[in-house]
Amino acid sequence: MLCDICHKIEATVHLTEIVDGQITELHLCEHCAKQKSMQMEQQFGLSDLLAGLVDFGKGVEEKEDLKQKCPNCKLTYREFKKIGRLGCSQCYTTFKRYLEPLLKSIHGANQHLGKMPLGCGLKVKSLSQVKEKNSLEDLKNKLQAAISKEEFEKAAVIRDQIKDLEKKHKAKDKK
Repeated sequence: MLCDICHKIEATVHLTEIVDGQITELHLCEHCAKQKSMQMEQQFGLSDLLAGLVDFGKGVEEKEDLKQKCPNCKLTYREFKKIGRLGCSQCYTTFKRYLEPLLKSIHGANQHLGKMPLGCGLKVKSLSQVKEKNSLEDLKNKLQAAISKEEFEKAAVIRDQIKDLEKKHKAKDKK
């Protein structure tokens, strides 16, 4: 299949675009795909996407919020919104109150539950305790979902699982 733009080179990039329920497929060669991506970035840059997510659900920010500045690299919150990148590791602490809802909207959570590199400096008692904590949280979420769906038998089973897991935690803490 030839590129839909230049009609000369074999298409290697295939894009599907959905606008107002209309599906449009584009088959592009590598060169035309790069050109198209640059056009899209100019129209909808990463910074615009992040700025839109940061503003999602918020009213107009006060001027003081926009002027808040990282003490280390001197990046302001306004500049972060404009460029979509933090200046240094200290920015995460400085702009924490704005980043937490942003991360939650992007990732669905604002707490990392994945793997950690060995020797990263974090003091964790054991990997099994982290997994148990995560499974306890999962069970509690499942319990709330079952209750909201009025699946009371299922909720009772999950409640019992939570009690058992909490007993195990207490027994391990006593050791």
